[in-house]
Amino acid sequence: MRIDFHASARPTLGVEWELALVDRVSRDLVSVASEVHELAGGRLDEPARLHKELLRNTVELVTGICDTAGEAVADLRETLAVVAPAARELGVDLLGAGSHPFADWSHQQLTEGHRYAELINRTQWWGRQMLIWGVHVHVGMPERDRVMPVLASMLTTYPHLLALSASSPIWAGQDTGYASNRALMFQQLPTAGLPFTFDTWPEFEKCIADQTTTGIIESMSDVRWDLRPAPHLGTLEHRVCDGMSDLGEIAALTALVHCLVVDLDTRLAAGETLPTMPPWQVQENKWRAARYGLDAIVILDDHNRERLVTDDLHDLLERLTPVARRLGCEAELRTVADIPKRGASYQRQRAVARESGGDLIAVVDALVAELDHSLQS
Repeated sequence: MRIDFHASARPTLGVEWELALVDRVSRDLVSVASEVHELAGGRLDEPARLHKELLRNTVELVTGICDTAGEAVADLRETLAVVAPAARELGVDLLGAGSHPFADWSHQQLTEGHRYAELINRTQWWGRQMLIWGVHVHVGMPERDRVMPVLASMLTTYPHLLALSASSPIWAGQDTGYASNRALMFQQLPTAGLPFTFDTWPEFEKCIADQTTTGIIESMSDVRWDLRPAPHLGTLEHRVCDGMSDLGEIAALTALVHCLVVDLDTRLAAGETLPTMPPWQVQENKWRAARYGLDAIVILDDHNRERLVTDDLHDLLERLTPVARRLGCEAELRTVADIPKRGASYQRQRAVARESGGDLIAVVDALVAELDHSLQS
């Protein structure tokens, strides 16, 4: 199978932001995505900026093709400024997080369409459990043959991105003990989770051909890896991050992903052999970040050196600062360091639950308020 990669002439950006729809009174999930889409779509200059997702309790905001993190977030802000008021007219607020604290999966409605119906038909109970939301960042890649080596090397910073964005600690009314329950929930789908890695593009093509022949997937869109090529867009898509409720945090992590991809691609083009880790270390780091978040001690390399993820993050940001300067996102990259100081979303949610005596409606209120505040700021 030949998979053409439509390379990008420059390292462009695109962001996809999944948001849950919650009732303004009960704070439970509500299946009114079609109504929000219809109302808001008529008011958007570009209706394609608003997408439907697997479940009718979700809307997805997508940017156009951008050059900087600041431009991408401005694009999202413009769309949000239309969608949020439209949702409120329907008695609904938008929630940005990796999970909803108390919703019941059995009450959710599926979006119409063959692809979604087939996913649920195949995955059954696990597929219906997917009350999860994330933020995906696309970065344009200039050369097809550099995509897979950069993807493999990006896995060395997987735990950093997951720990910073972790926002799904509470599931079905219970604190899971995890910072990101979403990360572990999503990997239960047969084509989701950590990506396979390949040395060359033809090896990747063979994998996709074999999966198509054996009925694992129907098309590339069924490949739901945490990092995956998007050949039709000419991008490497980073799907590690939990959902977020703050545009500033989206800007920070978009800048970080942008810098990481461009840095690795530049080094590879210059002839450097990029750092990678064996699969067991990558898998362990994912689990540690999902479990412990910003308190995770992560494995750094195949020499089994370990370090607190926030300490390693400090050095990573210093190293990437010149790259950020070239990409026009130095200010956004600098704010990555503010997330541990403020507390990641999973920490903020637990603090609200603790201070309210375990009131999970208060947790939803806090997440909705964060989103509203970031839109106004």
